[in-house]
Amino acid sequence: MGKTRQAVVLGAGIAGLTAARALSDTFESVVIIERDQLPAGPEDRRGIPQGRHVHGLLARGLRALEDLFPGFEDDLVAAGGIRGDIQSGIHWHIDGHLLRPDPSGLIGVAASRPLVEFGVRQRVSKLPGVTFIDNCDIMNLVTTPDNSRVTGVGVISRVDGSSASVIEADLVVDATGRGSRAPVWLKELGYPEPPEHRLNVDISYVTWHFKREPHHESLPVGTSISAYPGSRRSGFLMAVEGDRFVLSTGGIFGERPPDDASGLAAFAASLPSSAFADFLPTATLIDGPIKNRYPSTVRKHYEKLGSFPQGFLVIGDALCSFNPVYGQGMSVAAMEALLLRDVVSAESGDTAKEFFRKAARIIEIPWTIAAGSDMRHPESGVEAPLQNRIINRYLGRLYRVAADDADVARAFLRVLNLLDSPDKLLAPGTAWRVARGPNR
Repeated sequence: MGKTRQAVVLGAGIAGLTAARALSDTFESVVIIERDQLPAGPEDRRGIPQGRHVHGLLARGLRALEDLFPGFEDDLVAAGGIRGDIQSGIHWHIDGHLLRPDPSGLIGVAASRPLVEFGVRQRVSKLPGVTFIDNCDIMNLVTTPDNSRVTGVGVISRVDGSSASVIEADLVVDATGRGSRAPVWLKELGYPEPPEHRLNVDISYVTWHFKREPHHESLPVGTSISAYPGSRRSGFLMAVEGDRFVLSTGGIFGERPPDDASGLAAFAASLPSSAFADFLPTATLIDGPIKNRYPSTVRKHYEKLGSFPQGFLVIGDALCSFNPVYGQGMSVAAMEALLLRDVVSAESGDTAKEFFRKAARIIEIPWTIAAGSDMRHPESGVEAPLQNRIINRYLGRLYRVAADDADVARAFLRVLNLLDSPDKLLAPGTAWRVARGPNR
């Protein structure tokens, strides 16, 4: 397929940047439009409100970024990211059980969200034909007279005295995240809004940054303590670049983590592991608290729409906004970008229909993992079907067994990291180990 003229990507987060990379193989020109003024380095920015909190790049997400940007993993480590084994290097406390931390061969890189995004942005900025327009508001979609095709976007610079203009495009990709206006734009053009699946989780989290000092060398790169029915508190302590630890404490379904030092100590002591309580007296605070709230997980089913304008796609959090506790967002966005590259280069008759249908398959597994776990809480108000209740009982036993059985722990972490589908946990070998495991 020969290259066509121009694509426009709305948003310069991970989803937008990886989408731009995917489109650069097919389009002569790719323009990325961003509301924020993009920083010159790995710095926080307003458009990423969760940027200063712990972010996870799952093993499957790292592989997707390596596919899009060969050598990305090494670049991230050279910039300060910490490479390690996802099972032995991170202590996973699931339902109060520490999964056996043996070597697994599953490799990850611990880094802050600004460093990951900056590394991707550097790579994208070097691609031929890709340009950035930042500090710019997106106003509307521009279409043909019959609204059957999107032909560009209306924009206006945020610099005082600027006037509105139109950027023409053969394809517009909305990667503006959770606040995407795509449903509103579709309605204004006479199209139906996508059906929506929303699960209220009412999450609050508070983040603190500490120095990572020589006496911390024996600590794991990461420690995760998840919430579960009967314990709505959670947290993640992760070493990142710049000799820092990021500690994000969280609460689900109305549980509020404290935002003062004494409250943090009491919160740490209340968790089903002493890891955070043991760490705090040894640590020097850099800054915090940094607070954020996340009301609900939202999945928009664009694949179920009967009609949709040509020349327009939606990707990333604008398609599905996951509970941030599970660290799935960046990885799923990168996986969707790989799909976008394949679909666009294939020049199918209905690009949107094919992309949304296949993206729904990518989303289904992480959505099932996160939503299924959240719905176990009685506070969710969702009564799980009998099949789900049976599976949850099996998983409860699996977590207990995984505390002693490294192979079962590895099987679970492969699913958690989106390398395997959940049905792998029911494979005969794993199921046998779970059945015969300790009944503690």
